[in-house]
Amino acid sequence: MNDSLLIDSFLEMMSAERGAAANTLAAYSNDLSDFSRFLQASASTMDCASSDELRQWLIELERLGTSASTQARKLSALRQFYRFLFSEGLRQDDPTGSIDSPKTRRPLPEVMSEADVDQLLQTAQRAVDSASAVATRVRATRLLALLELLYATGLRVSELVSLPDSATRKDARFLMVTGKGNKERIVPFGEKAKQAITAYQTARQASPKSKIRHASNKWLFPSSGSSGHLTRQHFARDLKLLANRAGLPGNRISPHVLRHAFASHLLQNGADLRSVQQLLGHADISTTQIYTHVLEERLQQLVESAHPLARLKTKSA
Repeated sequence: MNDSLLIDSFLEMMSAERGAAANTLAAYSNDLSDFSRFLQASASTMDCASSDELRQWLIELERLGTSASTQARKLSALRQFYRFLFSEGLRQDDPTGSIDSPKTRRPLPEVMSEADVDQLLQTAQRAVDSASAVATRVRATRLLALLELLYATGLRVSELVSLPDSATRKDARFLMVTGKGNKERIVPFGEKAKQAITAYQTARQASPKSKIRHASNKWLFPSSGSSGHLTRQHFARDLKLLANRAGLPGNRISPHVLRHAFASHLLQNGADLRSVQQLLGHADISTTQIYTHVLEERLQQLVESAHPLARLKTKSA
């Protein structure tokens, strides 16, 4: 089997057996194809690649200025690929077994302050209030609904834009969300987000545009595009423009930054890490632990105010 067939077989397994999302499959395909092209230069193939060739590839990536985190991601894709070949009997060994992962330092997430989020939401609300044309009002109410729901739930942007219309019934207090690996989780959302969604749905129904008014009820945020729903890229562009109007740095504001804000603000106001993990849909709590930096100040204040020795020190002073 040539490299392309091997990669296709691996991707088919990841999709059918592990429920890998389309974006995940695309990333695997790119990373594996990258290694395949590297091997072609020396007339080698993936089914017979050696550990030394893998090391040479990582050295080449570093020479090209590839970050350690990207190298680690590419190597992770190859580890899973070669485990698949081994399990299928297509190789008798795993050449990645002796390869050390590049040392990476996970960057702290970009976090908006509560005041910045409030400023963003107020700017979105003013856009709704000032909208006179029906089409303009639909777009403004949609953006406000997206923001309120994102900040209220911490959904991944792909989860948010692809919510089914049935996700927010009139009496619903929870969303049933299908996340990575087709895993479902229940996420609560508040009254303010519900009101924003209701206002958006009302505006959408009043639109004279047939594509919007008669759009299939399958999606909460329908679109005339090929996916049938609003795209991640479209939402991200609208959010950056809104951030600029709000006097915030649009190049640093994204749907993912708002997801970080949701998690960080929960922790700052007393939520526990395990609950935040469940709300975010993280399979491993180690992923959620990137937010622990926001707890340092609160924990220090807690110790200083509640620990017996701290109280004794205050009294003696």
